[in-house]
Amino acid sequence: MNLEYFIAKRLITAKNYKSSISAPIIKIAISAIAIGIIMMLVSVATGIGLQQKIREKVSAFNGQVIISNYDNNNSEVTFVPISKKQNFYPDFKSVPDVKHIQAIASKAGIIRTENAFEGIIFKGVGADYDWNNIKEYLVEGKLPDFSKKLNEDVIISSFLANRLGLKVGDQFNTFFIKEEQGKMPNSRRFKISGIFNSGFQDFDATYILGDIRHIQRINKWAPDQVGAFEVFVKDFDKIKETGDKIYEQTSSNLDTKTIIEKYSYIFDWLQLFDFNIIVILGVMILVATINMVVALLVLILERTQMIGILKAMGANNWVIRKIFLYNAFYLIMRGVFWGNLIGISILLIQQQFGVVSLNPENYYVNQAPVYLNWGYVILLNLLTIIVCFVVLLIPSYIITKISPVKAIRFD
Repeated sequence: MNLEYFIAKRLITAKNYKSSISAPIIKIAISAIAIGIIMMLVSVATGIGLQQKIREKVSAFNGQVIISNYDNNNSEVTFVPISKKQNFYPDFKSVPDVKHIQAIASKAGIIRTENAFEGIIFKGVGADYDWNNIKEYLVEGKLPDFSKKLNEDVIISSFLANRLGLKVGDQFNTFFIKEEQGKMPNSRRFKISGIFNSGFQDFDATYILGDIRHIQRINKWAPDQVGAFEVFVKDFDKIKETGDKIYEQTSSNLDTKTIIEKYSYIFDWLQLFDFNIIVILGVMILVATINMVVALLVLILERTQMIGILKAMGANNWVIRKIFLYNAFYLIMRGVFWGNLIGISILLIQQQFGVVSLNPENYYVNQAPVYLNWGYVILLNLLTIIVCFVVLLIPSYIITKISPVKAIRFD
């Protein structure tokens, strides 16, 4: 029989345990651990969730590595065409980390309706375009099909549709200014097949997606000429290394740029979340540990006479310390249990129902995204338990300083 565990269990289950002087302090310690676990789970799940969601949105509308002409054009519009006859297209076999590559072209235009007008960028895509990246943001209508003959179908954001008073099935005129001065702009009439809402204001207010062949005709390009290539990688965490490999495998007149470089201001902002998460984890573990230390000290003081009797009966210091460490471990596990139960419930509710909404102008998403990974949950629990338990070894050392004679007479 494990004597230390047996005595600790009797202390925990004793009736006077719940009505003792230490009872309120113990409840506070358990609550502190539970609140700490809740805060850590929520901060990690929402912090990583926000990073991933924004990363997915930026990738969906831009690709993850952009191959374009080596020129001084810093706008979103493509002027000089690139031939599709490249050794990396349509399959980038020389770089195994590449998942997909697609050709695109973009041109600035103005949508004109009877009551309003908006400046936009028409992003032309073809049969190789991966619509799975956009599909989840489609809120009305359907995705266009550009695999067959040229058509006038486009998808437009709900932001632009609302400003222009348009809906699915409506047609509108778009004017594209020619590069030659004094020339009349090209006019095209498009039909809305679908409406998307990414919640990313920078994209929703700018892009409409249509057939790339319209841009090829307006710019008088050949059918095998495009504006740029968008590349998707298998592992985003290795995007810098993959981007360097792609650069090495492209010709000298082509440039490659990762979305981290293109949208550095967004990804620099996202990196701040890592620091915030670390700070929250540190503060929560510190608070939980301090409360457990106080609770353990109160338990030791409350059981001073028992400690003296056990020492008088021959129990060594480590045996008595183990009794109180078992007791403290029980309290830690209670706090961890309730913290996980409440924290995971909150995250699941947010994941399913999106109770907490965010301003997309500030956070690029409509609601707080949740990334619930059981590996992170287990790691956070182990970190909390181990840190609290190791730190509790220090206050338990006070038991070695208690004299049996003074302890038995302690009141």
